[in-house]
Amino acid sequence: MPIVVNLDVMLARRKMRSKELAERIGITEQNVSLLKSGKVKGVRFDTLALICQTLDCQPGDILEYREEAADDPVPLRRRA
Repeated sequence: MPIVVNLDVMLARRKMRSKELAERIGITEQNVSLLKSGKVKGVRFDTLALICQTLDCQPGDILEYREEAADDPVPLRRRA
């Protein structure tokens, strides 16, 4: 997937554990873990806003776009 989640990097920079973030923003630790691993299909803007507020960062610090490799078996669909 071309969107990479760098939540683990931001947590490390802020010296915060997933459990503490989950408690502060009101979601389960399991959901934070799923976010960190990139195994989610989406994130609500209010959740993203709470993460950014808690970690004192911008959405671009957490989410990153990377071009797909040419040999990737599942290419990104483009809108016509």
